[in-house]
Amino acid sequence: MINWFKKGEHWIWFSASAVSISVVLVVGLVLMIAYKGLAHFWPHAVYEFNLNNQGSVEQVVGEIYDTKYKEVSYQDEAGIAHKAQVKQYLIKVGNRDIYGIDFRWISANDLVSQTLKKADNIFVLERYEWGNVYGKLNYIQINGHKYPVNAQNMTLVKKTLAKSQQLRGKIKHIEKMDIGSINYDLERLRLDKKKLRLTGSFTTDKQAEFAEQSQLLNKQFEQFQKQLTVLYSQRKALGEVVLTIAGGQKVHVQIKNIVKLWQPNEMSLLEELSFFFQSMGHFLIDDPREANTEGGIFPAIIGTITMVILMTIFVMPLGVVAAVYMSEYAKEGFLLRLVRISINNLAGVPSIVFGIFGLGFFVYILGGSIDDLFYSYAQPSPTFGTPGLLWASLTMALLTLPVVIVSTQEGLSRVPMSLREGGLALGATRSETIMKIVLPMSLPAIMTGLILAVARAAGEVAPLMLVGVVKLAPELPIDFNAPFVHLDRKFMHLGFQIYDVGFQSPNVEASQPLVYATALLLIVIIVSLNVGAIIIRNRLREKYKSLSH
Repeated sequence: MINWFKKGEHWIWFSASAVSISVVLVVGLVLMIAYKGLAHFWPHAVYEFNLNNQGSVEQVVGEIYDTKYKEVSYQDEAGIAHKAQVKQYLIKVGNRDIYGIDFRWISANDLVSQTLKKADNIFVLERYEWGNVYGKLNYIQINGHKYPVNAQNMTLVKKTLAKSQQLRGKIKHIEKMDIGSINYDLERLRLDKKKLRLTGSFTTDKQAEFAEQSQLLNKQFEQFQKQLTVLYSQRKALGEVVLTIAGGQKVHVQIKNIVKLWQPNEMSLLEELSFFFQSMGHFLIDDPREANTEGGIFPAIIGTITMVILMTIFVMPLGVVAAVYMSEYAKEGFLLRLVRISINNLAGVPSIVFGIFGLGFFVYILGGSIDDLFYSYAQPSPTFGTPGLLWASLTMALLTLPVVIVSTQEGLSRVPMSLREGGLALGATRSETIMKIVLPMSLPAIMTGLILAVARAAGEVAPLMLVGVVKLAPELPIDFNAPFVHLDRKFMHLGFQIYDVGFQSPNVEASQPLVYATALLLIVIIVSLNVGAIIIRNRLREKYKSLSH
């Protein structure tokens, strides 16, 4: 054993154990997030609970979301105190507009029968507002006619529901795309008019031109409003379904308010898989609802990807140029050592400090100056003097700049000096040698810096809360209105979405699955970006490997 320690074998085993534990922890964390996130999209069985309620039987219907054991005290017939672990069920009962809550805890001691029973012929309706409805379907009313519940009429309900979704899609397109574009043009027209008035260039001809454009846009707006009126009336006339919920109360739900309808206890495995993938699809392409506790996260996906791409455009050229200057041109000395120490220390500064700097310098100083110089006609409403996509991207670029510089410097230092001398000997200038030989061979290290920068920028939350990220953005930062990418707009971000839903939600139990699902999606996006960059890095490394020998 003494010889084993002297040889240093214990350090090898210690290092291997530390790596193994780290891998197990990371894999376990990802698997836990994946399980809890993906389980949100699976159709859960609905159970029927009969409870003792002061001598009467109370019926509760819902999904089992969680179970735990609670220690309770009781006395036996002899008056001796005992303690026991009693099982508790967290039940999603839905029907929030009636019960006032989505979830309730049920004790196993209150159950009439200890055997859990799946509810028969139970339907689950997801609504755009007020959450789910759990109940037994009584009848369907379409176009003033009542239809009993059978297989044929259920097909009619599904067709009507598909028509409702189609009409909703048309309404959403008109409101967000067509009317949104008109409102954008009207706002631009208003600002142009205000600008001309301030400069004294608002002539009679200009006034007539603006009046004509405004009249044309208002005419288009009225046409779209008429179309919306027709579509809304068509959706309202689709009919309703009537259900009996636990307790015998009847609930009327209009078809236009239903997102989807299913019978979880009657579904086959194939139907459950179809439901699972459809739910994931809606999660990815829908907008959030009910204070971000329901619906999808499409705006957050677009905001995250857009911010990361802009951050990459800003940080990569700046970081590479700075690294090339310090490695290839700057003379060694006290000043250069000081700069390198400062860059290394900058990587350890808390991210919230960058957020405060971004808010103070980029937003208030730089953005305010831009507004004074170019957008004075729009004041007092700020254009760039308020948090937005541009300032968030620049703040993230500043945050990740040290990583890119250090990685690029490491790559440049690995390029043999003989290659530089060979390029100069063949008549190439210093800049040509750097551009044609040194930088291409350093691309793998540059890609490593990019990978680290993207991973950190996509996961940061604290600085973004100060420089542009909001809980709910009315408009996407990218649309079909010129200039297509709107740098002045606020945006949503997956990292902030996780924080907001997990810690600021008014409905904690309902939001927990969305936290895991959003976290899983953020991990998938970061891993996908990293894998793509790693593949490119490895190909570049193989391409330029022969040049280094």
